[in-house]
Amino acid sequence: MIYSLKGTLTHTGPGMAVISCGGVGFKCLTTANTLGALPPPGEEAFLYTHLNVREDALDLYGFGSEEELHCFRMLIGVSGVGPKAALSILSGTTPAQFAFSVASGDAKALTRAPGIGSKIAQRIVLELKDKINGEQAAANFTGGTPVPAVSGGSAAEAVSALVVLGYSGTEAQGAVNRCDPAQSVEDIIRQALRLLASR
Repeated sequence: MIYSLKGTLTHTGPGMAVISCGGVGFKCLTTANTLGALPPPGEEAFLYTHLNVREDALDLYGFGSEEELHCFRMLIGVSGVGPKAALSILSGTTPAQFAFSVASGDAKALTRAPGIGSKIAQRIVLELKDKINGEQAAANFTGGTPVPAVSGGSAAEAVSALVVLGYSGTEAQGAVNRCDPAQSVEDIIRQALRLLASR
C-alpha cells in the first residue's frame, strides 16, 4: 500500500522516525542501522516501507535500503517471528551479514540480537536456508545446470546470500564472478553488493 516515504525528517526516537509528507507526519518503526544513516531532523529523508495490518493497529516500518526491507519481510514470514524480533535482528547486523548467517547456517550469530533465543534463531535458519541454499540458487538462474563459480563453496554461499537479499540468480552470479576469489565469503558479498549498487 505504501511503498516508500520521501519528505522532511521531523523527529527520531528509540526505534522510530517521523517523516512529514504533505503536512502529514508518518511514524516509521525502524532499525538502529537505518536510524544511524538518517540525516539530522529538518532535512529530507527517504525510507522504503512495510505496512503491517493488525486488528487493532496499522504499523508502518521504514528501512534505508530495499535489502533491509527484503530481509525484514523474510523474517516476519518465519513462524514465531514478529516485527519486533525482526527489527531486533536487523538492528544488530547488516543485510549482507544476515544473509551470510542464514546461508552458512550460523544460528548463533542471530542470538546476539536482544530477545532472540537459540530456538527461534535455529528456526529462522532452518526455514530460510531451505529456500536459498546454494544448489537451489544455482538452479534458479541456470535452468538446473550449475554455472562455475569463482571459488567453489564460498562463491555458492555468496550467491545464496545475495538471492536472500532479493537479487535474481543471474544478477548475483554475475556480480560474484567479478569478485576477487581470494576473499572470504563475507568480503565477496560486500564487494558484490558494491558492484550491484553501482550499476
